[in-house]
Order: sequence, then C-alpha cells, then structure tokens
Amino acid sequence: MTARSRFATRCIVAVFIAAAGMAANAQTYPAKPLTFYVPFAAGSATDYLARALGQGVTAETKHNIVVDNRPGASGFIATQAVARAPADGYAVLIATNTTHAANEHLFKKLPYDPVHDFAPVTTLARGGQVMLVHPQVPAKNVKEFIALAKRQPGKLTFGGGSSSSRVASELFQQMAGLKLIHVPYKSNPMAVSDLVGGHIDMMITDVVTGLPQAKSGKLRALGVSSKQRLAVAPELPTIDEAGVKGYELTFWFAAYLPAKTPPATVERLRELLTNATKSAPAQTFFKNTGIEPFTMTSAELARFQAAESVKWAKVIKAAGIQPE
Repeated sequence: MTARSRFATRCIVAVFIAAAGMAANAQTYPAKPLTFYVPFAAGSATDYLARALGQGVTAETKHNIVVDNRPGASGFIATQAVARAPADGYAVLIATNTTHAANEHLFKKLPYDPVHDFAPVTTLARGGQVMLVHPQVPAKNVKEFIALAKRQPGKLTFGGGSSSSRVASELFQQMAGLKLIHVPYKSNPMAVSDLVGGHIDMMITDVVTGLPQAKSGKLRALGVSSKQRLAVAPELPTIDEAGVKGYELTFWFAAYLPAKTPPATVERLRELLTNATKSAPAQTFFKNTGIEPFTMTSAELARFQAAESVKWAKVIKAAGIQPE
C-alpha cells in the first residue's frame, strides 16, 4: 500500500469514527440538564412557554431544564450567549421573531448573525397581541383612542418591550394616522407594570402578559392584533374590525442551537420539543393564552425564518421605523 493509499484509508476511518461518535452522542443526548435561554423577563409569554415546554422535555428525558432569563437589548443578551455556547446541544435559545426576523431591520448592526450563528431546530408556537390602555385614558374602544390621540398629537405614549410589541404599536399609529411617543423597555412585563402605574398610556403586548391585567380591571383592553378574535377573549374585537382596516400583526416562537451543532442532536431536540408541545403543561399554556402550537422541521424553519425576515422588513418600513 502506498503512502497516499494509507493516508486515504486513515481519512476514511476517521470519518467513520467521527460519524459513529456523533450517532452515539445523539443516542445518549441529552445526558444532562439543558438550559433554555430566554431573551425576555420572567412573566413574559416566552418565559411561560419555555417553562411549559421544559416540563414536557423533563418528563421524557428525566433531566431537569434550567430556564435562564436574560432580558434586555431587544434580546441581544440571551441570543449572544447561545451563539457563543459550545455546539453540543445543551444551550437552547427560545427565540422569537424579535431576535430572528425583526432585529436585523430595527438595528443597523447586530452583535450576532441570526442565520449563520445558529442551527434552526423548530418553530414552537404563534399568537396574537392585545391593545391595552390605562383606565384613566378616556377611551373605551379603538375608535375613541384614535380620536383622542388625534386631538393630542405627540402627547400620548406607548410602551414596547419586544419588537412585536413596538412594531405593532408603530404600525397602528402609522395606519391610523397618529403621532404617539415610544417609550422603550427591556421586556413587556416591565412595560405593563408602568402601564398599570399610569406612567404610559397604551401598549400592544402578548396576551400572556397583558390580558390578566385587563381581566383584573387594572387595565382596559381595546382590541387584538390578529385577524381573528381570540378564544380566550372573544368579546374583544380585532383592531381591523374596530376601525383600522387591514391591520394585523402576530408573533412566533422558535428554538435554535449554536451553529455547527451535529444534525443528529438538532433532530433529537426537535423531536423532544415537538413532543413537549403536546404535553399537559404546554396544552394548558395554549388553552389559557390563545397561543397556538406551531412546529416544523429544521429545514422548514430555515425557510420560514427567511420569509419572515422579508415580511418584517416590509412591516417595519411601513411603520416608518428608522434602524437605530
């Protein structure tokens, strides 16, 4: 055997050994607790979903799930943490359209690449938002709020702790012909707290964070951002039917691993998360929030993310938002 033949043989053997090792790792994965990194604060929809799915994954694997909330900077902190983590399947980003579709159009430069720094796993869920005002705001419905804002241009404020929340409000004021003042927050629960306290006038936020405050009487709900009414609040009209024709803005969640994570590990996590969406904790979450389970393959998520990036670019441009 020539030296070249021996070298080729060693390369082939190395490839088979590596493949066998990857297969073995996939069969034993996960062999220890996983960490779900959440880009938003405790009490947010992303947080509740991560914890519900974590219970489902724990029930199947017998390994606990650590939920690590790292809010702030429009999701940058948690997203960077996963992008820089070892590509072994144990650092999981519970992402949203904020981190992986909208941010690249809201900021001139990102500290991460939403495509090349991650291995897409699966989408998880999707849903609509609710428009809320403080009870002292003299508007009982969307039309009254629009009339009020037009009488006081540049006086009323709105909060936003995610791109979904901010862009929903920006699009609303653009389509309704209003001039409102944006007040940024690290996460939606923080903005809702200030809305309850009367420090801001309005916000459009996820149902998980906002609807309980409306049902308790601390806030007033005016409408929902989806094209259909929500089963958890059928009395609320859509913003479209309440007077802003053509208005719609929904959001989604997805799971990502660091780039170069072995495909077999990605596929195993996809199976675990897909199964978890059918677990009792997740089903309870979906029933109580009106958010819907929404899963797909890794390849489908890559294509979906690309299409969503184009969609959010159009929405952000239509809302008149200039990249920061």
